[in-house]
Amino acid sequence: MRLTEFWRRMRAHFGDAYADSWARDYVLAPLDGRTVTQALAEGESAKTVWRAVCQVEDVSPQLR
Repeated sequence: MRLTEFWRRMRAHFGDAYADSWARDYVLAPLDGRTVTQALAEGESAKTVWRAVCQVEDVSPQLR
């Protein structure tokens, strides 16, 4: 998954205004206690991070 697709899905799920904030502030257990932003900056793949988001959020099947 490319980062552009990752962010498209994040915005589709959370909305344009909230996606960036959620990615910076919400700590995810599946990412070893990192935020989305931290995990991506540390080289975690967008696909792995998206799967972690799907584990903690009720993401619609169309976006999974």
